Amino acid sequence: MYVYNDFDEKFVRERTAQFRGQVARRIDGSLTEDEFKPLRLMNGLYLQLHAYMLRVAIPYGTLSSTQMDQLAYLAETYDKGYGHFTTRQNIQYNWPKLADVPDMLDALADVGMHAIQTSGNTIRNVTADHFAGAAADEIEDPRPVAELLRQWSTDHPEFQFLPRKFKIAITGSPNDRAVTRAHDIGLRMVRNDAGEPGFEVIVGGGLGRTPMVGKVLRDFLPKADLLPYVEAIVSVYNLLGRRDNKYKARIKITVHENGLDKIRELVDAKFEQIKAGFAGFDQQLLAQIEQHFAAPAFKQASTAGFEAAKAANPAFRSWSDTNLTAHKADGYAIVSVSIKKQGATPGDATADQMRVLAQLARDYGHDELRISHEQNVILPHVHKSDLPAVYAALREADLATANIGLISDIIACPGMDYCALATARSIPVAQEIATRFDELKLEHEIGPLKIKISGCINACGHHHVGHIGILGLDRAGVENYQITLGGDGTEDAVVGERAGPGFAYDEIVPAIERIVLAYLELRASDEETFLQAYRRVGMAPFKAALYPAQEDKANAA
Repeated sequence: MYVYNDFDEKFVRERTAQFRGQVARRIDGSLTEDEFKPLRLMNGLYLQLHAYMLRVAIPYGTLSSTQMDQLAYLAETYDKGYGHFTTRQNIQYNWPKLADVPDMLDALADVGMHAIQTSGNTIRNVTADHFAGAAADEIEDPRPVAELLRQWSTDHPEFQFLPRKFKIAITGSPNDRAVTRAHDIGLRMVRNDAGEPGFEVIVGGGLGRTPMVGKVLRDFLPKADLLPYVEAIVSVYNLLGRRDNKYKARIKITVHENGLDKIRELVDAKFEQIKAGFAGFDQQLLAQIEQHFAAPAFKQASTAGFEAAKAANPAFRSWSDTNLTAHKADGYAIVSVSIKKQGATPGDATADQMRVLAQLARDYGHDELRISHEQNVILPHVHKSDLPAVYAALREADLATANIGLISDIIACPGMDYCALATARSIPVAQEIATRFDELKLEHEIGPLKIKISGCINACGHHHVGHIGILGLDRAGVENYQITLGGDGTEDAVVGERAGPGFAYDEIVPAIERIVLAYLELRASDEETFLQAYRRVGMAPFKAALYPAQEDKANAA
């Protein structure tokens, strides 16, 4: 993984020292909150409902054990003993004191981390497939390119005051685990007819109040052209994007209002104008970066112990079935650690749990961890012979929940418990849904099912692309929850369809139960997933289950 060079170290230290002075002036009253706001946002500091919140970047979701240990230190020293992993592969601290934030940033810099550009109208933390560098279906590890994009975008003088925030996601696999089609720019690695790797470039995706699936701007872009082409896209957006209305300022609206053909024409022209200026330096830098992402020295060992443990221990077998993914190296597996125990807050990890994960990475995982956009933690490289020991350690730390991809593996934003923008609670809804289906003992029978919950129209919980999406709104001072069905965040991305009128807080869990029970009745076989069943039968039978009074009235008529 990437390690800071002298330039990185100097840049981050200077930025932290600058912000320390700004914080001091805010505390002594030299700066008003309005004057301080743009300065703190440039350094990832928000003002939430109850306190400041610091959002720390985890570029493309990759961490070392030392970095995870430092995140644990920050949680117990400056917060309430936990951190919250987000859908942007960041970690948020919800309770820091303003005076402590510069010390937190210095502590992050000690381990090659920062909070720069985790907020503001700039290019945000570049996200990536959380299985990058490990997945069996991967064409190439996309993280070197993600690091190139991070270095290019950090403090880029032209792109610090874009019309609106700008998000880039990248995957090296044909199976999209990075939700690329819901980003301002999505990059999917593909091969051309000659077998050469390059990128499908997607532009204009986004969720929020106007959800749109991104459109393909280039079917195949050679890797060598990627950086100048991305710069051309952002440059065109910076000039065309609206600044008169922040709700219409994202690039998805720019693409919609101008048309994809015009955007392509402008981007191609800009690309031709600027690409010579890169003079291959970006490729030289990429070659240097790639050296940091060499595959670890995978070991050779028997997997017989793993197979024996599965045969002897049903709990271990269940966990293996749900929480392991195929690895590109023989004898290895990718371990997804659920931070979603039934009844827990999705994405919250205690300092003690972070330390356990860091130690497992040191002992068994080639010193690598990943944070997924689904708010879980990944050990990307674990030999199968070590899995029984990993599982035992996870059980002791209360981290061995066998529910990855199941109904309790819910994405949820912080909602009205923390966020100043939220109009409804998200966390309690997620907790109650997970608890209810654990009580019913139906989770494994239901199979793969992605529920995503947002506490406001900004859609930080990705509800639009949930198989079942839940959006919390305020209706005359009362929480009201809309349900969408059929959303998908993969390479076949689609925005879910709204089912009908919303539900009160005390009605939303029974409503979800009715949907799921209807699915179990409707599915053609035990192997047919919820999404497959929905695509086969459509909305009507689910709507009938959701609104039985309306169905009874229609039948009576």
